[in-house]
Amino acid sequence: MIQIYHNPRCGKSRNCLAFIEQSKQEFEIIPYLTETPSVDELKKLLKQLNLEPIQLVRTKEKIWIENFKGKVLNEEQIINAMVENPILIERPIVVKDGKAIIGRDPDLVASFLD
Repeated sequence: MIQIYHNPRCGKSRNCLAFIEQSKQEFEIIPYLTETPSVDELKKLLKQLNLEPIQLVRTKEKIWIENFKGKVLNEEQIINAMVENPILIERPIVVKDGKAIIGRDPDLVASFLD
């Protein structure tokens, strides 16, 4: 089953969800702002995405700029920052068959869902 880590206030996330709905495949919406992934879940997602923790951070978010920008943080600290402030997690994340992508590009989502 497809999973989408979704923020309904984000246009890219809404577009990605609409694309998934049109695919007629079974999916699950994970509202990650209210159902925040745990440290272990985030580590699993990072592995599925094949990304380093900092690559999943929305570094232009006010919370990041005010609290973390310019600091030297290890991977655990970056992951903890995302768990404590889920708005920092890049979105939307689409998971299928043990792999994941950041679904901001409709063409990428289309090829991923095939």
